[in-house]
Amino acid sequence: MFDPTVPVAPLVVVSRFRVPPEQADRFATDARAAIEILAGCSGFLRASLGQSTDETELRVIVTEWDQVGSYRRALSRYEVKAAAVPFLSHAIDEPSAYEIVHALTDGATTSSTSGLAADAASIGLGQAAGPMVPPVTA
Repeated sequence: MFDPTVPVAPLVVVSRFRVPPEQADRFATDARAAIEILAGCSGFLRASLGQSTDETELRVIVTEWDQVGSYRRALSRYEVKAAAVPFLSHAIDEPSAYEIVHALTDGATTSSTSGLAADAASIGLGQAAGPMVPPVTA
């Protein structure tokens, strides 16, 4: 059952890219621009751009959000649709968004409640869900 005293889970988005060496400089420039646009969105916490130490062509952008709703709203903004989404669409096609339901940071543990509605997997875009569907618990 939903417990309003437990914070809603933050969200981490991990987007992996395969970048040929001749496109690495352009990718880095475009990645930084996409991160800058996302950073202007409500609920954005931080972002990182990394490269694999095992595969020279593999890159990753990790963004963190205060909750899943903030990330989804960010993707709906015109600026993000126009500039960041076309770049991000080149990511490897795999699930990329994960709620952080348990974390250990500097010796302190945090547990959070999922922000997903219990019927999130069965209600499609454009379909109405119930007036209040409690989120899935971790």
